[in-house]
Amino acid sequence: MRPISLLTAALVIATLYALVFERDRLLAFAGAEPPAEATAETDTVAEREAEEAGRRVAVIAQRSEAQPIESAVRMRGRTEAAREVSVMAETSGRVISEPIARGAAIEAGDVLCELDPGTRPAAVAEARARIAEAEARLAEARINDRAARTLSEGGFASDTRVAGAEASVRSALAAVEAAQAGLAAAETELARVTIAAPFAGVLESDTAELGTLLQPGAPCASVIQLDPIRLVGFVPETDVARVAVGAEAGARLATGETVRGRVIFVSRASDEETRTFRVEVEVPNPELALRDGQTAEIVVASDGGTAHLLPASVLTLDDAGRLGVRVAGDGTARFLPVTVLRDTVDGVWLSGLPETVEVIVVGQEYVTDGVPVAVTLREPAP
Repeated sequence: MRPISLLTAALVIATLYALVFERDRLLAFAGAEPPAEATAETDTVAEREAEEAGRRVAVIAQRSEAQPIESAVRMRGRTEAAREVSVMAETSGRVISEPIARGAAIEAGDVLCELDPGTRPAAVAEARARIAEAEARLAEARINDRAARTLSEGGFASDTRVAGAEASVRSALAAVEAAQAGLAAAETELARVTIAAPFAGVLESDTAELGTLLQPGAPCASVIQLDPIRLVGFVPETDVARVAVGAEAGARLATGETVRGRVIFVSRASDEETRTFRVEVEVPNPELALRDGQTAEIVVASDGGTAHLLPASVLTLDDAGRLGVRVAGDGTARFLPVTVLRDTVDGVWLSGLPETVEVIVVGQEYVTDGVPVAVTLREPAP
């Protein structure tokens, strides 16, 4: 009984196979042909598909999803003193004050160098005496002027006498003004023998040695202000629009120390050689722990967003010279302009694309807008 069942099953399978897979051969063996209309329709569809496939350009695309991008601008930089000045002598004289060692903390107005005043105090006294003399002459001239006017009103003095009295007053008044100007010049010259710190800071050099003869323009000392201190970095033109005055910023120094501050300046003109823009961050430094010239990695907070991370090789230019990528949509190639946000070792971050897009990564240089493409998707690199 069992061999008969197996034989029957084998016959059924063979019959089904012949009817399904070998139908054309069975019809030909039986002397029948498939319907002409069906054959012609099948041939037409096959030819159309073959022709259409022949016109499409084979490309490889990568499906990309927009990702949140880090909302910060990073740059390399250094610390820099908020102010630095070389305090110089404005008059000549010999230093009579003891020198102050470099590194000393000073306040605004502290005396750095004191010069021998010489005859300057005497010049001030003489200028004051001249003022007193000129004021006495002015008082006498005014008395004479009033007397001449009184006599003139009574007919006892000529107009010539009145005019002469008025001229004497004007001359005496000019003498007073000249004497006052001389006193101001003498006092200014005397004040110049004391060379004071223009602002609070730290001495970067020793003050002039006792007995040194200083001439106008000779340095007395160098002063720097380190509180607050500045972080100076240079941001590329692709990121400068994301840095704003007042934005929060932080930095990590080469020593591992971290500091925080705010952006106080963003340059409007780029460096001619590097095409980067200067950015300054002000950081409190009350303990003067930060020094001028330390290397720092600066991070400036910026508005976040989404972007696509793609290989740099996908970038291309259209006929107008715009930077962008070519995408495969609805079976045809299309150019989309992009903006490069950041360049990393893993690729470039691009904005300006839809949330989900199939970017042509191989063959983009051989297609233009509207060209049919045969797309093979490639998985993005992990």
